[in-house]
Amino acid sequence: MTEAKGTVLNGTGGIWVVRTTDGLTVDASLRGRLKQESTKLKLAVGDEVTIARDESEGAWSIAEIHPRRGVLARRAPGKARGERIVAANVDQVLVVFAAAKPEPHVRMLDRFLVIAEGNDIPARIIFNKVELVGGPSGVDAIARDYERAGYDVHRTSVKAEIGLTELRDVLAGKTSALTGPSGVGKSSLCNALFPGLDLRTAEISESVNKGRHTTVGALLVPIPDAFGGFVVDTPGLREVGMWGLPSVDLAHCFPEFRPLLGLCKFQDCSHGHEPNCAVRSAVESGQVSRERYESFLKLREELAEAEKTW
Repeated sequence: MTEAKGTVLNGTGGIWVVRTTDGLTVDASLRGRLKQESTKLKLAVGDEVTIARDESEGAWSIAEIHPRRGVLARRAPGKARGERIVAANVDQVLVVFAAAKPEPHVRMLDRFLVIAEGNDIPARIIFNKVELVGGPSGVDAIARDYERAGYDVHRTSVKAEIGLTELRDVLAGKTSALTGPSGVGKSSLCNALFPGLDLRTAEISESVNKGRHTTVGALLVPIPDAFGGFVVDTPGLREVGMWGLPSVDLAHCFPEFRPLLGLCKFQDCSHGHEPNCAVRSAVESGQVSRERYESFLKLREELAEAEKTW
């Protein structure tokens, strides 16, 4: 029996592609015991595993799933209950939106950021296709609120080769999940950063201004050895939902709120209607973005409704 440690790159039909620590890529299936337990612990892209090969059969199987250190998860789509793990063992989340085509939707951006914050995963924001708005300064009006909140905001263009070197340095040596709506150029961006990845791409549908789905499932893509690390290329998420985050904890997922949370008159302040609320006062004074605050109110309302079904 030969054993090796590796990382799950992708999987379909019960067969998982695993890259071992010495660079070998093999197909492996779940062992009987793990297959039965998989109803409780779903194997996910990014999971670190031990694989074993039966010398008589020559086939690899996954013998052990190691504890996770970070998970990017979202609500199961449609009316399904529970969460769906997009990727495991993620070091950082890079939320990618287009500067135009499709137009950036800040409320959706805030949802992605809350999911990252709720899972204690550092997040960065990328505004891609800045050549469509006259260059990097064309997204300053949108980016300003997020930079004030403490997020690193990258302005990139594959066509004009803007911001690629800086972004490549951020990705090197880490496992990074690129997420965001369909059609914002995640796959094209990865291909430009690391030639040879050859991720699938598609043009934007002008008729509906939404991206065609070209990435079927999450893929963990090894970054060339000169840089190291992995990139998780995720499907475009048309329906992004939060799961398991209590509405009372939502304020902690807005970094600009955190210094204010102990300053309200009431300890259990909802930051919605109570008098002497430090968060609302900061909004009125311009210290905190009104748009971000309104996103907070909308998301809190959504979470409070969802809590009834948890």
